[in-house]
Amino acid sequence: RSSARSLLRFLGFIFWGTAAAQAFGGLLVILMFKNYGYLFQESYLSLPGWLALATALILLPTGVLAVSISVKCSRNQQGTLMYLLLLLLCLEMSSAALAHSFCVRSASQLETVMGYLVHQHNWTCSQDPGNSAVDVIQRKLQCCGVHNYTDWLKTSSSSWYHATCVPASCCKEKHSYCRGDLGHVEQLSEEGCLKKLEGQLCFAMLYIFWCCTVLSVFEFLAGVSNGILMRHQPFHELRIL
Repeated sequence: RSSARSLLRFLGFIFWGTAAAQAFGGLLVILMFKNYGYLFQESYLSLPGWLALATALILLPTGVLAVSISVKCSRNQQGTLMYLLLLLLCLEMSSAALAHSFCVRSASQLETVMGYLVHQHNWTCSQDPGNSAVDVIQRKLQCCGVHNYTDWLKTSSSSWYHATCVPASCCKEKHSYCRGDLGHVEQLSEEGCLKKLEGQLCFAMLYIFWCCTVLSVFEFLAGVSNGILMRHQPFHELRIL
């Protein structure tokens, strides 16, 4: 019984720490889909982020109850803790399943959307860096094309003439005088935008997935510890039900 009390107190502090981790993961997913919302057709892709925020909010009173029960057992608090642990388990399993599924689905969708935006982008060999969605992504992520800069040589704009450059947004930040000239390929970003977007997306989703998985183990231990303490304080009435 003393071990169950100590473990429950320890897990109460763990719940407070993981609440911050869950809130960070939720905000990461929500802000990512807000910044790149035009690349995703489904608006519900940010749902794992909102579920993670809801989990973080519920973790705070759960941690308070766990610490309180470890000091002084209360039948009402023990019952409430069990309900909260069950609710958290449902939220986390849903969030983890959605995060893993969206990471796999969004990868193929990103390639299709990015390829369409690059192919339809009207650009010329000029000094205008452009403010289209593709230009914004290329400047923000320091990337060029879908897979690399050669994707720009296959677009509808380059089919009218022999392209000697790519959009200026492909230039690296350290080359302030770069205008996308193919004669100076070393001034262009080497990596494609698809790989960087997939990396950001899967990092955010897998972060939530593993947070939820690890936290579920902690909640199972908290439920077992709480159950052990409840066994030593049997029901004398059914009012709590």
